[in-house]
Amino acid sequence: MAWRRMSQSTLRITTNETGEWVAITLEGRVAGLWATELNLVWAEAAPRLATRKLILDLRNVTYADIFGKRVLRDIYSRTEARIIASTPWTQYLAEEISGRNSTQVEEEAGNANDE
Repeated sequence: MAWRRMSQSTLRITTNETGEWVAITLEGRVAGLWATELNLVWAEAAPRLATRKLILDLRNVTYADIFGKRVLRDIYSRTEARIIASTPWTQYLAEEISGRNSTQVEEEAGNANDE
């Protein structure tokens, strides 16, 4: 597989599912049309969630505009997802989304899919 550098104006959305959880990993900017795309991905994934827990991996998010934060906040409010953040900025974003302080938002150096 060839490595391509993502443009700074894109968002990569990856979903992984097991019997216990659904993980949505975001890389890049959650802004503009990409926030709309995340909303569409979420709309497709939500019915498959059932009793499984949602994981939102924000470790590689570089920016989120007002609409992106609104989409993330909506996803969190519907699921109380486990949020994974690793940098001061993603910690701040996680706190904004969840309304929790940094001691309540999970920091993880490993992969969300390691569970």
